[in-house]
Amino acid sequence: MLVVDDDIRILQILKLYLVKDGYDVVTCERGDDAIDLALDPQLGIIILDIMLPGLDGWEVLENIRRTSSVPVIMLTAKGDITDRIQGLDCGADDYIVKPFEPKELLARVKAVLRRSAAAPEEVRTITIGDLSVSLDNYTVILRGKKQEMPPKEIELLHFFVSHPNRVYTRDQLLDNVWGFGYYGDSRTVDVHIKRLRDRLGTNPGWDIETIWGVGYRFNIRKEEPAE
Repeated sequence: MLVVDDDIRILQILKLYLVKDGYDVVTCERGDDAIDLALDPQLGIIILDIMLPGLDGWEVLENIRRTSSVPVIMLTAKGDITDRIQGLDCGADDYIVKPFEPKELLARVKAVLRRSAAAPEEVRTITIGDLSVSLDNYTVILRGKKQEMPPKEIELLHFFVSHPNRVYTRDQLLDNVWGFGYYGDSRTVDVHIKRLRDRLGTNPGWDIETIWGVGYRFNIRKEEPAE
Protein backbone atom coordinates (compact mmCIF):
# COMPACT_ATOMS: atom_id res chain seq x y z
CA MET A 1 0.00 0.00 0.00
CA LEU A 2 1.17 3.53 -0.83
CA VAL A 3 0.07 6.50 1.31
CA VAL A 4 0.81 9.98 -0.08
CA ASP A 5 0.35 13.09 2.09
CA ASP A 6 2.49 16.15 2.80
CA ASP A 7 1.52 16.11 6.48
CA ILE A 8 4.10 13.93 8.26
CA ARG A 9 1.85 13.59 11.31
CA ILE A 10 -0.98 12.14 9.20
CA LEU A 11 1.46 9.77 7.49
CA GLN A 12 2.72 8.52 10.84
CA ILE A 13 -0.79 7.98 12.25
CA LEU A 14 -2.07 6.20 9.12
CA LYS A 15 1.00 4.00 8.87
CA LEU A 16 0.61 3.02 12.53
CA TYR A 17 -3.01 1.97 12.07
CA LEU A 18 -2.50 0.29 8.70
CA VAL A 19 0.57 -1.70 9.75
CA LYS A 20 -1.24 -2.78 12.92
CA ASP A 21 -4.03 -4.08 10.68
CA GLY A 22 -1.55 -6.15 8.66
CA TYR A 23 -0.76 -3.94 5.65
CA ASP A 24 2.68 -3.29 4.21
CA VAL A 25 2.87 0.50 3.95
CA VAL A 26 5.13 2.82 1.96
CA THR A 27 4.73 6.57 2.57
CA CYS A 28 5.55 9.58 0.45
CA GLU A 29 5.25 13.36 0.91
CA ARG A 30 5.52 14.63 -2.70
CA GLY A 31 3.38 14.10 -5.76
CA ASP A 32 6.27 13.78 -8.19
CA ASP A 33 7.87 11.08 -6.03
CA ALA A 34 4.53 9.27 -5.74
CA ILE A 35 4.36 8.67 -9.49
CA ASP A 36 7.55 6.60 -9.42
CA LEU A 37 6.42 4.63 -6.35
CA ALA A 38 3.02 3.96 -7.93
CA LEU A 39 4.71 1.96 -10.71
CA ASP A 40 5.29 -0.93 -8.29
CA PRO A 41 3.07 -3.78 -9.61
CA GLN A 42 2.80 -5.20 -6.09
CA LEU A 43 0.78 -2.25 -4.82
CA GLY A 44 -2.73 -3.24 -3.82
CA ILE A 45 -4.13 0.23 -3.15
CA ILE A 46 -3.07 3.89 -3.00
CA ILE A 47 -4.27 6.54 -0.54
CA LEU A 48 -3.63 9.87 -2.24
CA ASP A 49 -3.91 13.41 -0.85
CA ILE A 50 -4.87 16.19 -3.27
CA MET A 51 -2.81 19.11 -1.95
CA LEU A 52 0.78 17.98 -2.52
CA PRO A 53 4.09 19.65 -3.42
CA GLY A 54 5.67 18.78 -6.75
CA LEU A 55 2.46 17.58 -8.41
CA ASP A 56 -1.02 17.74 -6.94
CA GLY A 57 -3.17 14.66 -6.40
CA TRP A 58 -5.17 15.16 -9.60
CA GLU A 59 -1.98 15.14 -11.69
CA VAL A 60 -0.67 12.09 -9.84
CA LEU A 61 -3.95 10.23 -10.37
CA GLU A 62 -3.98 11.13 -14.06
CA ASN A 63 -0.47 9.72 -14.44
CA ILE A 64 -1.38 6.54 -12.55
CA ARG A 65 -4.44 5.91 -14.72
CA ARG A 66 -2.36 6.05 -17.88
CA THR A 67 -0.79 2.71 -16.98
CA SER A 68 -2.61 1.21 -14.00
CA SER A 69 -6.07 0.44 -12.62
CA VAL A 70 -4.82 0.04 -9.01
CA PRO A 71 -7.53 1.21 -6.58
CA VAL A 72 -7.06 4.81 -5.40
CA ILE A 73 -8.73 6.53 -2.44
CA MET A 74 -8.49 10.33 -2.59
CA LEU A 75 -7.71 12.03 0.72
CA THR A 76 -8.42 15.75 1.01
CA ALA A 77 -9.51 18.62 3.22
CA LYS A 78 -12.00 19.71 0.57
CA GLY A 79 -15.55 18.41 0.92
CA ASP A 80 -17.24 20.24 -1.92
CA ILE A 81 -19.31 18.02 -4.23
CA THR A 82 -17.39 19.32 -7.27
CA ASP A 83 -14.15 17.93 -5.81
CA ARG A 84 -15.77 14.53 -5.30
CA ILE A 85 -17.08 14.53 -8.87
CA GLN A 86 -13.65 15.54 -10.20
CA GLY A 87 -12.06 12.69 -8.26
CA LEU A 88 -14.50 10.18 -9.68
CA ASP A 89 -14.13 11.52 -13.20
CA CYS A 90 -10.35 11.21 -12.92
CA GLY A 91 -10.64 7.54 -11.99
CA ALA A 92 -10.65 7.52 -8.17
CA ASP A 93 -12.32 4.56 -6.43
CA ASP A 94 -13.34 6.37 -3.25
CA TYR A 95 -13.05 9.74 -1.55
CA ILE A 96 -12.62 10.65 2.12
CA VAL A 97 -12.63 14.14 3.63
CA LYS A 98 -10.35 15.38 6.40
CA PRO A 99 -10.67 15.34 9.35
CA PHE A 100 -11.52 11.65 9.56
CA GLU A 101 -11.16 8.78 11.96
CA PRO A 102 -8.43 6.26 11.03
CA LYS A 103 -10.98 3.48 11.59
CA GLU A 104 -13.18 5.01 8.89
CA LEU A 105 -10.27 5.00 6.45
CA LEU A 106 -9.53 1.36 7.33
CA ALA A 107 -13.15 0.45 6.61
CA ARG A 108 -13.02 2.20 3.24
CA VAL A 109 -9.72 0.51 2.34
CA LYS A 110 -11.21 -2.89 3.09
CA ALA A 111 -14.39 -2.10 1.14
CA VAL A 112 -12.45 -0.97 -1.95
CA LEU A 113 -10.19 -4.02 -1.81
CA ARG A 114 -13.22 -6.33 -1.48
CA ARG A 115 -14.83 -4.78 -4.53
CA SER A 116 -11.59 -5.09 -6.46
CA ALA A 117 -11.14 -8.76 -5.49
CA ALA A 118 -14.77 -9.62 -6.16
CA ALA A 119 -14.83 -8.05 -9.60
CA PRO A 120 -15.06 -10.71 -12.29
CA GLU A 121 -12.13 -11.12 -14.63
CA GLU A 122 -12.80 -8.71 -17.46
CA VAL A 123 -11.49 -8.37 -20.94
CA ARG A 124 -9.23 -5.34 -20.63
CA THR A 125 -9.16 -4.43 -24.31
CA ILE A 126 -12.24 -4.70 -26.51
CA THR A 127 -12.45 -3.96 -30.22
CA ILE A 128 -15.73 -3.48 -32.08
CA GLY A 129 -15.31 -2.55 -35.70
CA ASP A 130 -13.21 0.61 -35.84
CA LEU A 131 -13.48 1.24 -32.08
CA SER A 132 -10.98 -0.13 -29.54
CA VAL A 133 -11.23 0.57 -25.80
CA SER A 134 -8.45 -0.50 -23.40
CA LEU A 135 -8.27 -0.33 -19.61
CA ASP A 136 -4.68 -1.59 -19.67
CA ASN A 137 -3.41 1.83 -20.70
CA TYR A 138 -6.68 3.82 -20.67
CA THR A 139 -6.82 4.51 -24.37
CA VAL A 140 -9.59 4.74 -26.94
CA ILE A 141 -8.74 4.26 -30.61
CA LEU A 142 -11.35 5.24 -33.19
CA ARG A 143 -10.68 4.80 -36.90
CA GLY A 144 -6.98 4.43 -36.15
CA LYS A 145 -6.72 7.64 -34.12
CA LYS A 146 -6.31 7.97 -30.36
CA GLN A 147 -9.17 9.84 -28.70
CA GLU A 148 -8.29 12.02 -25.73
CA MET A 149 -10.82 11.65 -22.91
CA PRO A 150 -10.79 11.47 -19.10
CA PRO A 151 -10.57 8.10 -17.32
CA LYS A 152 -14.20 7.95 -16.21
CA GLU A 153 -15.46 8.40 -19.77
CA ILE A 154 -13.14 5.59 -20.88
CA GLU A 155 -14.45 3.35 -18.07
CA LEU A 156 -18.06 4.13 -19.02
CA LEU A 157 -17.40 3.39 -22.68
CA HIS A 158 -15.58 0.17 -21.77
CA PHE A 159 -18.56 -0.93 -19.69
CA PHE A 160 -20.91 -0.23 -22.59
CA VAL A 161 -18.88 -2.12 -25.17
CA SER A 162 -18.46 -5.00 -22.69
CA HIS A 163 -22.25 -5.29 -22.33
CA PRO A 164 -23.74 -4.51 -25.74
CA ASN A 165 -27.44 -4.48 -26.60
CA ARG A 166 -28.52 -4.34 -22.94
CA VAL A 167 -30.44 -1.51 -21.29
CA TYR A 168 -29.00 0.01 -18.12
CA THR A 169 -30.59 2.60 -15.84
CA ARG A 170 -28.60 5.58 -14.63
CA ASP A 171 -28.34 4.04 -11.16
CA GLN A 172 -27.03 0.77 -12.61
CA LEU A 173 -24.40 2.64 -14.59
CA LEU A 174 -23.38 4.58 -11.48
CA ASP A 175 -23.06 1.36 -9.49
CA ASN A 176 -21.06 -0.44 -12.17
CA VAL A 177 -18.81 2.38 -13.40
CA TRP A 178 -18.46 4.82 -10.52
CA GLY A 179 -18.22 1.78 -8.31
CA PHE A 180 -19.27 2.88 -4.82
CA GLY A 181 -22.00 4.79 -2.98
CA TYR A 182 -22.18 7.83 -5.22
CA TYR A 183 -24.06 10.68 -3.57
CA GLY A 184 -24.12 13.12 -6.45
CA ASP A 185 -26.76 13.78 -9.08
CA SER A 186 -27.47 10.74 -11.27
CA ARG A 187 -27.63 13.14 -14.21
CA THR A 188 -23.83 13.02 -14.23
CA VAL A 189 -24.40 9.89 -16.37
CA ASP A 190 -26.25 12.02 -18.93
CA VAL A 191 -23.37 14.50 -19.01
CA HIS A 192 -20.77 11.77 -19.57
CA ILE A 193 -22.80 10.11 -22.31
CA LYS A 194 -23.29 13.43 -24.09
CA ARG A 195 -19.52 13.94 -23.99
CA LEU A 196 -18.93 10.44 -25.37
CA ARG A 197 -21.34 11.08 -28.24
CA ASP A 198 -19.70 14.42 -29.02
CA ARG A 199 -16.22 12.85 -29.06
CA LEU A 200 -17.09 9.69 -30.99
CA GLY A 201 -19.61 11.09 -33.47
CA THR A 202 -21.90 8.80 -35.45
CA ASN A 203 -21.00 5.32 -36.60
CA PRO A 204 -22.90 2.89 -38.83
CA GLY A 205 -21.87 -0.11 -36.71
CA TRP A 206 -22.77 1.03 -33.18
CA ASP A 207 -24.27 3.82 -31.11
CA ILE A 208 -25.32 4.76 -27.57
CA GLU A 209 -29.11 4.87 -27.59
CA THR A 210 -31.30 6.70 -25.09
CA ILE A 211 -34.17 4.52 -23.87
CA TRP A 212 -36.60 7.16 -22.72
CA GLY A 213 -37.81 6.77 -19.15
CA VAL A 214 -35.36 3.91 -18.52
CA GLY A 215 -31.70 4.60 -19.33
CA TYR A 216 -29.20 3.79 -22.08
CA ARG A 217 -28.13 0.95 -24.35
CA PHE A 218 -25.00 0.42 -26.43
CA ASN A 219 -26.23 -1.00 -29.72
CA ILE A 220 -24.11 -3.09 -32.04
CA ARG A 221 -25.80 -3.31 -35.40
CA LYS A 222 -25.55 -6.48 -37.44
CA GLU A 223 -24.28 -6.08 -40.96
CA GLU A 224 -26.92 -6.64 -43.60
CA PRO A 225 -26.08 -9.57 -45.87
CA ALA A 226 -24.98 -8.60 -49.35
CA GLU A 227 -27.58 -9.23 -52.03
